[in-house]
Amino acid sequence: MTETPNLFRPTQGFMGVPNSLDLTGAKAAILGLPFDCGTNQVRIGARHGPSAIRQQSLALDRRLFGFSERDAIADLGLVDCGDAVVTSGWVDASFEAMEQATAHILKAGAVPVTFGGDGAVTLPQLRAMKARYTDLAVLHFDAHTDAFPIGEERHNTATTFTCAAEEGLIDTRSSFHIGCRGPVSQSGLAEFSDGLGYRIIDMDALAGDGLVQMAAIREELKDRPVYICWDMDFFDASCAPGVCEPTWGGPTAYEGLALLRSLTGLKIVGVDINTVCPPLDPADMTAHLAATVALNALHMISMVQED
Repeated sequence: MTETPNLFRPTQGFMGVPNSLDLTGAKAAILGLPFDCGTNQVRIGARHGPSAIRQQSLALDRRLFGFSERDAIADLGLVDCGDAVVTSGWVDASFEAMEQATAHILKAGAVPVTFGGDGAVTLPQLRAMKARYTDLAVLHFDAHTDAFPIGEERHNTATTFTCAAEEGLIDTRSSFHIGCRGPVSQSGLAEFSDGLGYRIIDMDALAGDGLVQMAAIREELKDRPVYICWDMDFFDASCAPGVCEPTWGGPTAYEGLALLRSLTGLKIVGVDINTVCPPLDPADMTAHLAATVALNALHMISMVQED
């Protein structure tokens, strides 16, 4: 399908897959969303995340030891659509471009696996999802709820899930913020998020029995379309320092990947990995971990689609 080439900019392919808008036979497709609002006072640069994740993906092998011996990349007929054509800081036009680019993949019947960009890139993707799924549930892995009260600026990284709730894009009562912790700019955020319908599994609860809670979510959401939003600051800052807002006290890489894998079996219709900030990422370790999250998610998608 090549009817909307103006929406995409060619890039290096994730794990060396073809960079193409022809989604014939593809069950999943990579999309870069190189956008950030540019409002963070000291940590701007998530717009460079997609290229860094793709570059680090070249160091990965296709199979996952002890989890999946299949070649999920080949099984899915994975292609890389390149980057949506956006301009950081230009919210309205960029959001429209990201929504249309996501919709292009969905119309082809493929699962979009996207690389941000900051946390604001999730909202246009959810707008595209709404046109296809009326009962979408979101699992939002993040140190923050991104569901803050809306102030003078409606669209920023803190209001993504507030806007999603107000616009009726998702089933908030079946959606979870997972891993919340750390310093916040205002009080009452948990109560505000609860008022929007979301459920919170904060880091204290997750550290206690995270795998048990993931099993309960998997049972509750079986047969439902599920969108996974994975903000890389969900991980502890010791293993993901190159993010827009690193937050201590989170899961290790092993723990985070184990939580993700425990959701295998869900009907995943979208994966959104965001907030890699390459200018602040020593040894590209956060980008490499983000590429690993993507590979794990692709295996999970492949395992369900084959069944």
